[in-house]
Amino acid sequence: MENGENLLSVCVLLLLITQVGPSTPEEGWQVYSSAQDSDGRCVCTVVAPQQTVCSRDARSKQLRQLLEKVQNMSQSIEALDQRTQKDLQFVEKMEVQLKGLEDKFKQVEDGHESNNARQYKFIKAKMEELRPLIPVLEAYKADALLVQRFKEEVANVTELLGLLQEQLGGLDYQELHGRVMNLEDRLRACMQRLACGKLTGISEPVTIKTSGSRFGSWMTDPLSPAGDTRVWYMDGYHNNRFVREYQSMYDFMMSDNFTSHRLPHPWSGTGQVVYNGSIYYNKFQSHTIIKFDFSTSLISRSRQLDFAGYNNMYHYSWGGHSDIDLMVDEGGLWAVYATNQNAGNIVLSQLNPNTLQIIRSWTTNHPKRSAGESFMICGTLYVTNGYSGGTKVYYAYSTNSSTYEYIDIPLTNKYSHLSMLDYNPRDRALYAWNNGHQVLYNVTLYHIIQ
Repeated sequence: MENGENLLSVCVLLLLITQVGPSTPEEGWQVYSSAQDSDGRCVCTVVAPQQTVCSRDARSKQLRQLLEKVQNMSQSIEALDQRTQKDLQFVEKMEVQLKGLEDKFKQVEDGHESNNARQYKFIKAKMEELRPLIPVLEAYKADALLVQRFKEEVANVTELLGLLQEQLGGLDYQELHGRVMNLEDRLRACMQRLACGKLTGISEPVTIKTSGSRFGSWMTDPLSPAGDTRVWYMDGYHNNRFVREYQSMYDFMMSDNFTSHRLPHPWSGTGQVVYNGSIYYNKFQSHTIIKFDFSTSLISRSRQLDFAGYNNMYHYSWGGHSDIDLMVDEGGLWAVYATNQNAGNIVLSQLNPNTLQIIRSWTTNHPKRSAGESFMICGTLYVTNGYSGGTKVYYAYSTNSSTYEYIDIPLTNKYSHLSMLDYNPRDRALYAWNNGHQVLYNVTLYHIIQ
């Protein structure tokens, strides 16, 4: 694929070790980079000192540390590769089906009389609507190839470091460190790009637990440190101020062992979110947002959300004082609400998580009371058509382009009453409270690296 080849101009570091001993032991490593080879790979020539030089150099410790760093990067790439390969199988199968369907429609249309042509023209029109998906699928395959190239590059560097450590025990650390840091920066940029994308599918629900009343919220912290898998649980939608903390998802599923935190004010609705060690929630019967720090058990910030409706003025269609819904995605903290100034339609504001000040707001044309629930993914607000019975995600507003579109993504409403639906960017999953059941959905995102 030509575009894919241009997209994936990734240089694989091939370090060619040439045993050319310097004239004196003081002379160290020198690295000379040549031009790209015929395959477009970066080829570097390394001129090394004699093997007896630097055998006890302290930089050998730095080499080992550098090797460990590359190995950690390799693990990150492996996790990224597993994530992309799973969806790639689905992509390839869909691509074949789409192209085959298009050819079949053309054959059928050509082989029938004119009185049937209108039926096939209608089908063909539907096919044309799917046609734009094909380049998206092709670009996704290119993304997966990019991950594979990164794997090859890290493996190459790892092999070189191991060889150097075995043979020499010392090297020009700064030079090689710079190369590894450059690779790490490129990997981080790649992972950030692949983390975001357009929602194209929602999995069947997985029921984690059955507990509590018909309404409530539960969540994990997307910015918690590695190994911190605590679950936060809030039963009810008003006049309650006790938050349960479970030490892990396993504890949440298998036991009732928890720590209880008492908030200084009761909450309103089910739009709470735990983010970077603090809980953000709407104070009951007000348009005040509170940031409560779990580590200090104190309010670290509170601020009024100007003009926002509250106390069941502009709730979701299920009611429940759900006027203000706080949520997070890859871009940070958001508030979804409605105002009189926007005729009761949804207003979307990005908030500074430290000061709670509004960074920027977007006004939409979607009535807040007609929305079942909503969530943010990669700067796009997704809205469901209801909260009970047959449910789907049918409206999307992109803050990147300030545009909206109507979509059709089914959402299995297993227990017939959604009162909370939020995205966790770390887990790439939707957390839901469904009629006294705590439920998870996996999401499918398509992402294109420009």
